[in-house]
Amino acid sequence: MVLKNWVLLVLLCAAVNAASAQPSPQTPQPQAEQARGQPQQGQPQQGQSQQGQPQQGQSAADPRAEIAARIPGARADELRATVVPGLWELTRGAEIVYVTADGKYAFTGDLYDLASNHNLTEQHRRELRIKAMNAFPESDMVVFGPKELKYTVTVFTDVDCPYCRKLHSQIGEYNRLGIRVRYLLYPRTGPNSVSWTKAEQVWCSTDRNAALTRAKLGEALQTKACANNPVARSYALGQDFALEGTPAIVTADGEMLPGYVPPEVLAKHLKDGK
Repeated sequence: MVLKNWVLLVLLCAAVNAASAQPSPQTPQPQAEQARGQPQQGQPQQGQSQQGQPQQGQSAADPRAEIAARIPGARADELRATVVPGLWELTRGAEIVYVTADGKYAFTGDLYDLASNHNLTEQHRRELRIKAMNAFPESDMVVFGPKELKYTVTVFTDVDCPYCRKLHSQIGEYNRLGIRVRYLLYPRTGPNSVSWTKAEQVWCSTDRNAALTRAKLGEALQTKACANNPVARSYALGQDFALEGTPAIVTADGEMLPGYVPPEVLAKHLKDGK
């Protein structure tokens, strides 16, 4: 799996924090100097009342804030505790990195409950994908629906991707099996590329479904790009999902199936997972 820049940054920060925490030789100080600045016996320490309680207006520190402060760009609301004491989960989009409470160590990978063999990381990834998909309006997708609806999948697609074209060449078969396909335009080459322009042309066409089919057949569209099209937003969503290629199929329960899946295989998978 290709690690994104923010993941590498978290791992690097953890390494730096661990290195800086190593003890270094210290010069012994005279006893009188060591005692300087220490509260005399019976005096309250700074930040405490006479009873040793926090002064008015102070509150207990949020451990998430302390961890986030050690990682540039991290926010406290991106962290949550795991079932493992001292281990925290840091999320960006649907990507997950684990960090220790002291900020010294971090790792990527999946966390399993060995008693049940349940993948806790993948469970949370699916929850994050569902939340993100629910927040993305269907009006910003190109939808091919069946007469009798059984399942719905969302597919990140690139006009020029060979396997995206293969999938779309069978769109009638997917629909016949009751699979509703919601396309999100995801030009893999990114902004200011030929594929990006084609995606915008598809969206800005009067009949988007027909335009997408024609574009995937290699036909050049004459439509001009229009303002406020959703290509940049769907591309950003794919980046949040850490897409490594297209097509990428997201099921209703948040599972991601990378690559082309034949109609019959996809229908069986969706049926078995119901």
